Amino acid sequence: MFSGFFNYDNPVWRFIGKFFDIMILNILWVICSIPIVTVGASTTAVYYVTLKLVRDEEGSTIKSFFKSFKENFRQATVIWLILLAAGIVLGVDLYIFLFVMTGSSRMRTLLIAGFLGFALIYASISLFVFPLQCRFYNPVKRTLFNAFFMSIRHFLQTLGLLVIDLGLPALALFVAPILQPMFFLFGFPLIAFVNSYVFVAIFDKYTPKREEPEDTFGMEDPLPENLS
Repeated sequence: MFSGFFNYDNPVWRFIGKFFDIMILNILWVICSIPIVTVGASTTAVYYVTLKLVRDEEGSTIKSFFKSFKENFRQATVIWLILLAAGIVLGVDLYIFLFVMTGSSRMRTLLIAGFLGFALIYASISLFVFPLQCRFYNPVKRTLFNAFFMSIRHFLQTLGLLVIDLGLPALALFVAPILQPMFFLFGFPLIAFVNSYVFVAIFDKYTPKREEPEDTFGMEDPLPENLS
């Protein structure tokens, strides 16, 4: 009985092992995101590993992280800079609507409502784009389009993910401070790991069902151009 419990293949130990992997990912993500411009590549690498963890695929966490970081660096960086620029524009617009703009309160309300709509689209694309980048080979434009399309097509899952991604940090900061050490240890990769359970279920719908020959093991399938 005890020999079975302490066996590494025991589901309990495998689950615990995944949390050690997430701790390692958190350290790697923080270090590799320090230059700011590399946030996209490091976030893509985190999702590459967490998607593998959810699928129970074998492999070194550190090697897998840097493999994805290197292979996706250029395209993930371009995507990140586009999102960063769009986020800055949205932030400036919100500041103007709230603190600078004067005049009709009705017009101000309409503009803020429009801003919230664009902010939701922006958040939805940001949620999907890096998991897509690590999972499928596509140009930047197609990856951004697919992120938007998937977020709309799987709207309920998108809302659920947004609630989780915003709710967990808020819960730790304002409601249950006892959870703050957990976020210090696991950070963003913990959220990515939770999200990955949803992404795996979604991505499987777009992955061709076919047997892979041995010499192509580990290669990603291209996302179909037409998802409709």
